[in-house]
Amino acid sequence: ALDLVREHDFIAHEDLKIRNMVKAPAPKPDPDQPGSFLPNGAAAKAGLNHSIADAGWGVFLTILHAKAESAGREVIAVDPRNTSRTCPECGHVSAENRPTQEKFHCQSCGHQAHADTVGALNVLRAGLVRRDANPA
Repeated sequence: ALDLVREHDFIAHEDLKIRNMVKAPAPKPDPDQPGSFLPNGAAAKAGLNHSIADAGWGVFLTILHAKAESAGREVIAVDPRNTSRTCPECGHVSAENRPTQEKFHCQSCGHQAHADTVGALNVLRAGLVRRDANPA
């Protein structure tokens, strides 16, 4: 967090609802057998929840905001929806722009890049738009 604050005057990040991300999946009642339940992916979700909790995203963001404020830097949280599905070149939004977890290939203009890079560019752009819409 300190390196980000030292190296950048403006930081944008996804406004992730971490508490919602680590909720257990709802049980799925079996309509054919009252009192029984269908598999709901709880075991797989438990592993993901553990990884998210271990990563300490919430703690990191709390520290980042505190250090940025004390250094006079600006931090903006942006809506994460479609940040990795939107082409940074032409603006086309499509789930098909992400053929795999790591690849981005725009179905409209053909732009190709790593999906994380595309997501980061879109988060930065969205943050700049929010900042410019609400000048301090």
